[in-house]
Amino acid sequence: MEETDFVNEKEEAQTAVQNEDELYERHRVTVDAGQESMRIDKFLQQRLSGVSRTKIKLATLNSCVLVNGSSCKASYSVKPGDVISVLLPYPPHNDEIEAEDIPVNIVYEDEDVIVVDKEAGMVVHPAVGNFTGTLVNALTYHLQGKKGRDGQEMKPYLVHRIDKDTSGLLLVAKNEPAQVMLAKQFFDHTTERKYAALVWGDFDEDSGTVDGNIARSQKDRRVMAVYDDPEVGKHAVTHWRVMERFGYTTLIECVLETGRTHQIRAHMKHIGHPLFADSAYGGDVILKGTTFTKYKQFVDNCFAIMPRQALHAFVLGFEHPTTHERMHFESPMPQDMQSVLDRWRAYTQSR
Repeated sequence: MEETDFVNEKEEAQTAVQNEDELYERHRVTVDAGQESMRIDKFLQQRLSGVSRTKIKLATLNSCVLVNGSSCKASYSVKPGDVISVLLPYPPHNDEIEAEDIPVNIVYEDEDVIVVDKEAGMVVHPAVGNFTGTLVNALTYHLQGKKGRDGQEMKPYLVHRIDKDTSGLLLVAKNEPAQVMLAKQFFDHTTERKYAALVWGDFDEDSGTVDGNIARSQKDRRVMAVYDDPEVGKHAVTHWRVMERFGYTTLIECVLETGRTHQIRAHMKHIGHPLFADSAYGGDVILKGTTFTKYKQFVDNCFAIMPRQALHAFVLGFEHPTTHERMHFESPMPQDMQSVLDRWRAYTQSR
């Protein structure tokens, strides 16, 4: 972030429709002129409904509470005119989560975190239309009856997410302290995330950067669009690098500097390289290549093998919330995407 504050009020006003995408709630409080001296944790507990003092202390400990742009201790006494910014991860879903025995590929787990290699097609968390069958339902089943070092029952606490039809690595906290620290890392973009994407077309360069604000499309609210107007949308930066060229398509590595909804999908479409098979962003039709019937059959076969966007989160890195060790994980290419890549590789060689 360029600003030390968590909240850009103009951006919030312009893009309030996107708030359903966020896993964090942000607050900005200006202390009244007549406010008497009071500890900041007690003050915020009174001002923020439904937020416990314990959660505020955790946020303060992890520099998620700023006073006039600087971090503070929970014992700090607020002063008239202080501008307080607060970042809090949302609590688990308010409705009762149904524990479901759904297979999940857990690649790492300890008392604080779980790293999951999610299959394409699985929704991450319950929402309208998907209250069951999600990753959170599966992890709730996995954790039921288990207690942490504090004696509290473990629950899945989300700190980020990936799209339903995107495969790959996802990090989940198992307790509230871990969630707060990890949420701060994702919010500050100090985590490491790399995606493999098969996109339409070839590139003149071997690497590049897409820098463009993202907001919901004015034509179709189901998708995101890139806007040149700095007053619209949220700042988003994607770095890309060519991994392999197939002529009509290219396998690239994408590194996220920010983590906006559909960021890679929207950015790639914006520069004329929609993700292969991405129906929401126009990648599920032939955009490059020949007019030969055999070529059309070849591409259609690829679409049938992988009827979802060719996007896989293959690298995840973060600082462990308790040990502070730097953790690094890599995921192999899923079978459907690997099969399509093998076919493009063979097609390119045959040409």
